[in-house]
Amino acid sequence: MAERLLEVANLEVVYNDVVLVLRGISLEVREGQIVALLGANGAGKTTTVRAITGLLDVHEGDITKGHVTFRGERIDGKEPAHIVQAGISQVMEGRRIFAEMTVDENLKTGAITNRDPASVKAATDRVFELFPVLAKRRKDLAGFLSGGEQQMLAIGRALMAAPKLLILDEPSLGLAPMLVQQIRDIIVDINRQGTSVLLIEQNANMALSIADYGYIMEVGKVVMDGDPQKLLKDEDVQEFYLGLHGEGERKSFREVKHYKRRKRWLS
Repeated sequence: MAERLLEVANLEVVYNDVVLVLRGISLEVREGQIVALLGANGAGKTTTVRAITGLLDVHEGDITKGHVTFRGERIDGKEPAHIVQAGISQVMEGRRIFAEMTVDENLKTGAITNRDPASVKAATDRVFELFPVLAKRRKDLAGFLSGGEQQMLAIGRALMAAPKLLILDEPSLGLAPMLVQQIRDIIVDINRQGTSVLLIEQNANMALSIADYGYIMEVGKVVMDGDPQKLLKDEDVQEFYLGLHGEGERKSFREVKHYKRRKRWLS
């Protein structure tokens, strides 16, 4: 079995000293894996990412129990810059590119912790190989890129730090199905090149189709985990994340969203 890269162990997170958001979540990512973390809005996915990347303080959050280790080092409570230097890069939900800067300038901001010019050039070449459209538009302002191109730029910027682990928070959000497929294939390519991936998604079909392992969150805790193909065949996953009911009948999103979850998920 591959070596454990990231471990989140029995983590609890409280916001503003009052609101308990994570309720003892545990997960791991091993070397070379793509791991999917699924859950509806409010399940705690983004808080989990903030706990890993050191961004809880910005949002008045605190880890009150448990720990996070990366390559054997405790990183809970460390500064975000330290965590990036340790080998974790994040693509935030909503892309968060610098619209008033060029593609080249955006990529350079991703390499701010990389002091080796040869390494920066290698990272830039890798990004342009993965995303040829960015190479063609490297002098264009990022704000004029399409939504799909901006997502590619956000991923490319994160890769400039040459991470061991890439965390992607909802990379398919707001993209057309054809672009979702393209982003899916790019994630596979990035992983094949040696970067492990933690993929945070609501799109269960996309995430589980490429993952080596999957976790499903509800109300701040993991309620199910295992082989992605087994998860896809699970009745609860089909009901709540694929919109299927009974013999393949597809329900409306509103019906699925308000469907009463089984007691074992919330126990």
